[in-house]
Amino acid sequence: MPKLNMVQAINLGLAQEMARDDSVIVMGEDVGVDGGVFRVTDQLIEKFGAERVLDTPLAESAILGSAIGMALAGLRPVAEMQFSGFSYLMLAQWEGHASRYRARTLGQFTVPLVVRMPFGGGVRALEHHSESREAYYAHTPGSKVLIPSGPRNARALIVAAIRDPDPVVFMEPKHSYRAFREEVPEAEEVGKIGKAQLVQEGNDLTVISWGAMMRPTRKAVAAVTEQRGAGIEVIDLLTIAPMDAGAVVASVTKTGRCVVVQEAPRSFSVASEIIALLNDEALLYLEAPVKRLTGYDVVTPYFGREKSYIPTVGRIVRGIEETLDF
Repeated sequence: MPKLNMVQAINLGLAQEMARDDSVIVMGEDVGVDGGVFRVTDQLIEKFGAERVLDTPLAESAILGSAIGMALAGLRPVAEMQFSGFSYLMLAQWEGHASRYRARTLGQFTVPLVVRMPFGGGVRALEHHSESREAYYAHTPGSKVLIPSGPRNARALIVAAIRDPDPVVFMEPKHSYRAFREEVPEAEEVGKIGKAQLVQEGNDLTVISWGAMMRPTRKAVAAVTEQRGAGIEVIDLLTIAPMDAGAVVASVTKTGRCVVVQEAPRSFSVASEIIALLNDEALLYLEAPVKRLTGYDVVTPYFGREKSYIPTVGRIVRGIEETLDF
């Protein structure tokens, strides 16, 4: 199997779906001739032509509004928001139309579209290029929100998103775009929306994370395991909405301790929702308070201070040890 980075893996998934299904189109700012700002859509216009790879004006609301119309007319558009920080300009279209059509029409119409958006920090970008606001979209009824953590699951999940009958926000952690490579089979793989991945099993504590935070999380878990011999279970959510509540509850019911690691700000977040879920479904099994290791409730800081904002391996190690020792 070839070893690909996440950019190459998503590109492979897009190309395979476009070859399989003529209704799949790609659209967004600079996605065609330039191949996208991160080159995720590189060479697609050469393979499929300008009628299926559309360079759009710099107008996020118009991009999504056009994609909604295309989806209702029978196409399967994959619309790119160049950075997640620019996606807020499309929120009225997303909340008011894309996420509501199934309910509004009592199931008569669905909106099979994907909105891709690079997100997250750690790459020394400016503030509108660096935030992690997945909770905005997960909070919207009718939305599905996927966040891959590596090349292989990114390719499988983009395929699943394209084939899904409902609107999907596909958030791509750009800190992971070229950070590492994995073997990605050329044969078709289709991820399962709403299914978390059990990365490793353990009995002493559960660590839950997603996206770019999976790499420091796994390094921290390895360090604690080596130092203390603790059996730590690791869950990669992959799907933020609908969340795999069953996997989360089953794991914490078994281990009795839980640490949640996210890049996003602490308050009103996915980590907060996980804690609420565990209070509802696993409270009597907990042997320690659930710990959140998160970004802070401030705008993502610039450059050097960004390293103090995003959870580090050391901060995750300390959080795990404090929860084990409680």
